[in-house]
Amino acid sequence: MLNLIVIVDREWRGEIANRLEQVGRYSASRTIMCVVEQGRDHITAWARMTAPDTRPPPGQIAPVREQIEIDVGPQHLPVLDTVVDPVVVPELLTVLWSPHGHDDAVDALLRRIVDVILVDSVVDPDPEEALHRVEELSEQAYIVDLAWLRSTPWRERVAATFDPRGMREALRHISGVTVRYRPDSEASAFLYVGWLASRLGWRVGKLAGSGNGLHGHARARRQEVELHLQHHPEQDVPGLAGVTVETASGLSISLDRAAGGLTEHRRETDGSEHTWKVLGASRGEGGILGQGVRQALLRDPTYKPALDAARAMLP
Repeated sequence: MLNLIVIVDREWRGEIANRLEQVGRYSASRTIMCVVEQGRDHITAWARMTAPDTRPPPGQIAPVREQIEIDVGPQHLPVLDTVVDPVVVPELLTVLWSPHGHDDAVDALLRRIVDVILVDSVVDPDPEEALHRVEELSEQAYIVDLAWLRSTPWRERVAATFDPRGMREALRHISGVTVRYRPDSEASAFLYVGWLASRLGWRVGKLAGSGNGLHGHARARRQEVELHLQHHPEQDVPGLAGVTVETASGLSISLDRAAGGLTEHRRETDGSEHTWKVLGASRGEGGILGQGVRQALLRDPTYKPALDAARAMLP
């Protein structure tokens, strides 16, 4: 139950519409797509309402979804709030997604309409600029970052590994973290390491270039932690390709992307090794947007501390 405002360039309208269709049961009750067309000097719009073609069972309500498309020109973006405001359902959460930038329109809508902003930190080729912009936006609305959501399976699996009582002491002895990622997804790698640092109380500093990635250290309570961020050019989707966490006692846990989920490889302190498949752990790129819409109704207290730590590590 929310308003979803989408700002999209005309040439990418079809691709974005397809992504919204893949959201499935997480579709917003009202979607307002603002299509920006160069050279357009007037505004046009259409609306459509859809409902199930079968009657709901007695006592249940049939969900109705509404789609509104507004065609605008670039000159309308600084005052887009006055265009969108009349078609937003009042008293519902309002989410904004602007995958192609248009900061002037984003700033206009932030003034009085938007509650949540859906962003993707990996879209900007400069992770420093991307994370700085997210920091600015977070002062005005709640942020849902798709770059952060892509790392959810990796965070869940590592957290689950150390969750048993007998494993929790090993958290104090983590000595190395390696994150492998597609070269254009550096922001996701920073956020993942930022999550570990913020949850475990590490003090982090700036990372430096090292071969095919970045290298640095974090200071834990008992020892330093080696940090490696490595490019993985073979990966064909945005986000992480693999994660390895090592402890001073010789325990090593590696997760790598594979068909159908993640492959987990574990080396015990006695040198024995085990490998297995974590089925369904990865949601795939098609499900990320749906998770983003769903997350707009929730609140994740771990993102902001991870963002602060990630920004502290930027070269």
